[in-house]
Amino acid sequence: MVDVDTFLTTLYVMVDDFCHSQPPRRRPGPDASLSESEVITLAIFARWSRFNSERDFYRYATGHLTDAFPTLPERSQFNRLLRSCTELIEGFSLHLASLLTDTRECPYQALDSSAMPIRDCKRRGHGWLAGRADIGWSNSIGWYEGFSLLTATDPTGIITGYCFSAASSADQSMAESFFALRAHPNPRLSSVGPISWGPYVADKGFEGAENQRRWQESYGARVIHPPKRNSRKPWSKRLRRWVASIRQIVESVYDKLFNAFGLWRERPHELSGLRARLAARIALHNFSIWLNDQLGRPRLAFAELLGW
Repeated sequence: MVDVDTFLTTLYVMVDDFCHSQPPRRRPGPDASLSESEVITLAIFARWSRFNSERDFYRYATGHLTDAFPTLPERSQFNRLLRSCTELIEGFSLHLASLLTDTRECPYQALDSSAMPIRDCKRRGHGWLAGRADIGWSNSIGWYEGFSLLTATDPTGIITGYCFSAASSADQSMAESFFALRAHPNPRLSSVGPISWGPYVADKGFEGAENQRRWQESYGARVIHPPKRNSRKPWSKRLRRWVASIRQIVESVYDKLFNAFGLWRERPHELSGLRARLAARIALHNFSIWLNDQLGRPRLAFAELLGW
């Protein structure tokens, strides 16, 4: 367990080193009240589920963190600074993943999608993100309005890449874009992470012989998933259980994102804000794993990592 000051100091040092390793960005107008390193540190720290809302975090920050961040601006200005650092936060989360795992030596990555609700689907009106979010189905929560989050996770819980799309998007179409961007990187869509040299282990949502052939030939992505029960080539019960057991890590990761880091409570008004805060949660997840490694603790033991 570490105290808040130690956690923030360690996080800031890593973020600052990363920011200085990136090409400098030119901005018009006067200098911001906080540096990019300070903005990213606060954005990542704010994702702990201890804070019920953005307003709750800012009350904590103004009451406890002004000694470390004396130029803390108004909340609206901080949110603008946060959105301007989105790509840096995404890059930092992947930088942490590269420190923790080598994709060339990783035996496999678990690939799975999860519902990311942002609004009650029974509410009237179009909501804040009309045209971006829509209604989809999740086996765990039923019908919902929001997005579908796709992540790739190594066997120890490190998130090596992610993306999200409208809730109605099929797993296969999301995977198609994910693999394509990994094979042909786009600097503006870097959150998917680097190409994987091992196979992806997925569930039946990614089935399809034609999909598998195309992903293998076009993007070098080999996907392993159990067939349907009525398949002509069914798997044995023992094999199904084994594949389900090695995929369990991705369920643990989603539990951390949604509960430990408060993704269930996300109610965004702008897509840029959602993207920035999601990247901050991924970064906090990977940073907490890195810190647990330094402390000799289990990688996913987040509950008692921080002493409030």
